[in-house]
Amino acid sequence: MRHALGLAALGLHTTDPNPRVGSVLVRDGHVVGEGWHERAGGPHAEARALQSAGEAARGATAYVSLEPCAAQGRTPPCTAALIAAGVRRVVYAADDPNPKMRSGAAQLRAAGVDVAGGLLSAEARAMNVGFFSRHERGRPWLRLKLGASLDGRTALAGGASRWITGEAARADAQLYRARSSVILTGSGTVLADDPSLNVRLEGASRQPLRAVLDSRLRVPPSARIYGLAGQSMVFTSSADVTLGAALREAGVSVERLPAASGAGVDLAALCARLAALEANEVWVESGPRLAGALLEARLVDELVIYMAPCLLGPDAQPLAELPPLRQLSARLQLSYQSAQFIGPDLRIIARPLDQDH
Repeated sequence: MRHALGLAALGLHTTDPNPRVGSVLVRDGHVVGEGWHERAGGPHAEARALQSAGEAARGATAYVSLEPCAAQGRTPPCTAALIAAGVRRVVYAADDPNPKMRSGAAQLRAAGVDVAGGLLSAEARAMNVGFFSRHERGRPWLRLKLGASLDGRTALAGGASRWITGEAARADAQLYRARSSVILTGSGTVLADDPSLNVRLEGASRQPLRAVLDSRLRVPPSARIYGLAGQSMVFTSSADVTLGAALREAGVSVERLPAASGAGVDLAALCARLAALEANEVWVESGPRLAGALLEARLVDELVIYMAPCLLGPDAQPLAELPPLRQLSARLQLSYQSAQFIGPDLRIIARPLDQDH
């Protein structure tokens, strides 16, 4: 199963919106076939493993990192393929959270196949954390990226921030971009920096959706983020027909969402809409205002903080703009998941406590 999970990881940057899945066929103690799901619309891991095994699949045990699918999607159901190939036993890691694809284990058992589930389930869920989040919670897994000085500052008072962190940290962030369904930012960041927010890895075959949260449609169609390869989208609460039409003429999708009670777009509605668009993982690169709003709304699942060995002083911009606290017990508490040097910088991964992940 660990080998199957290693195969699944080969699809880390390509399978979206499908889950990353690997499969290994074993017969008489020897691996006779293996496969992994590469991209939506292509063969599933089980189909590729069966193809590589050929007749050796008959009587074999299939190890799969996700419960085999039971319904027709873009490709035929894997349960039917496993049964037709004469596989004797199926061991899978995690139950499929997609209600359309559930009952794979039951179908296999009904056909006389020996089935066992739950082996390395936690590892399989972690491999597809966004896929499980979308189906179980109705919203994507949201990572908030922050590049900061040792005193927790993200930019000078005037907004200058290139570059606080080093080249290795920026390359590491590219890997997170590549695995994400959506790269999200705010209008303030686009107006200040005119970023690209695309994946610039050599050989990258997929560009995530680039989304701008722009409640008043302030960002012009000429912004760099709208002119690059891949799809770009604006989420707004503005009803301005003229500004919306100009963006659409430039090839930008514009979606109007409910306004928040204070100002801006309703962030919970945004996350629900992204889930409806089959977004599994969302990577946020923004200024302190949007970062603070997402944290305050309890929509951030993971913080990825690149901390540089420098100090910017008290007048520089903070990590996130959060409302003032009246008592220490009301603070937002986090749980460290890992800390690792990335070049000269320290990458800290943390998750909010007391939150439904």
